[in-house]
Amino acid sequence: MHWNRMRIQLAALIIANSYFLSSILKYIPFPILNCHACPLASGACPLGTIQRFIIMMAVPFYSVGLLGAVGSIFGGMTCGWVCPFGFLQDLLYKINTRKIHIAERYHFTRFVVLGLMILVPLITLEPWFCKICPAGSLEAGIPLVLSHDYLRSMVGQLFYIKIMILFLLLLSMVFIKRPFCRFICPLGAMLSLFNPISKVKLEVDGGCNRCRKCERICPMDIRIYENPNSMSCIRCLDCTRECEHIKLKL
Repeated sequence: MHWNRMRIQLAALIIANSYFLSSILKYIPFPILNCHACPLASGACPLGTIQRFIIMMAVPFYSVGLLGAVGSIFGGMTCGWVCPFGFLQDLLYKINTRKIHIAERYHFTRFVVLGLMILVPLITLEPWFCKICPAGSLEAGIPLVLSHDYLRSMVGQLFYIKIMILFLLLLSMVFIKRPFCRFICPLGAMLSLFNPISKVKLEVDGGCNRCRKCERICPMDIRIYENPNSMSCIRCLDCTRECEHIKLKL
């Protein structure tokens, strides 16, 4: 991982959870996966906001407009540069161990999750993705339960299910590149829809010899030479530093 990107990811993590900004930004959705219930969170999670509006049978104009504006300019770039949960996955994958590579064609599962995130609240009138979201468990569930006695007395089966989901995902992050982003994240799925039309794009010139260096360094295991603006791309730009034939196009 390039150190410049890592520094920006760290800065974004601090800003998103800086607490002192929460008095003015707490209820404003950010285009990243960062739980609103986290005691330090500066802003709101668009997934939680969208689910709440679905339950109220209303349109979340701000959240949808924000994601549309960000996506139409940057595509999925916020996933690669400023999402705290993406940063965590990048860090855990750096642990030196045997790795598992899974083809890009299986990334469709996150669109299934996106569909469920919309349909389940309509049927149950409950924000079920928030209830089992691993980012929420890590940033809000565990800290709140550990810091409040009355919450510990209320812990039930759902909490243990959430912790198990979180544990399995954290473990998988050591062996698989960004497994949550690639197979589960509905926010990334929404932003990725804009990749083919966003202002920020990648292009591969005619000098590419398909050596696959870009695929090996890509956190989403994309064959950039086949589809430089794949909906799986998070615009991390690691491939542009690895290969002179891949360029950022504005």
